[in-house]
Amino acid sequence: MTGGEIAALIAAVAFAVLVVGLVFVIFKVAKIVGELNTTIEEANKSISTITKDADHLLVEVEGLLNKSNTTLDDVNGKLVLTDPLFKAVGDLGVTVSDLNNSTRNLTRSLTTVSKRGVQGGVVRKVGDSAIRMNKRRKNKA
Repeated sequence: MTGGEIAALIAAVAFAVLVVGLVFVIFKVAKIVGELNTTIEEANKSISTITKDADHLLVEVEGLLNKSNTTLDDVNGKLVLTDPLFKAVGDLGVTVSDLNNSTRNLTRSLTTVSKRGVQGGVVRKVGDSAIRMNKRRKNKA
């Protein structure tokens, strides 16, 4: 064999090894592409299912929001009706406060009059009358 033939033989063997290596790589790439296709199909099915579920959920949420809005409108209407009640309670508080002030002023006036002695007899007479009425009531019982 000549030097050219040996070089050709080495080149042929190297090419064969290269082809065999490429065949293994191509088979592995084909296997990976097949698995990738399966994964993509499963992802598409999952996306389709999720989309259907999301559509159903959106319909349910919309119904729930409509019911919530109706309930909120009803509560707001009823709260408006309670406004006069709270105003009346506030007015009652003011009236009770005014009554307390008037009672204090009356008591202060009677105490002042009693200390001066001007109408001490009147206060004493009212007190004595109340005591007599109480004794009569007890005697009847």
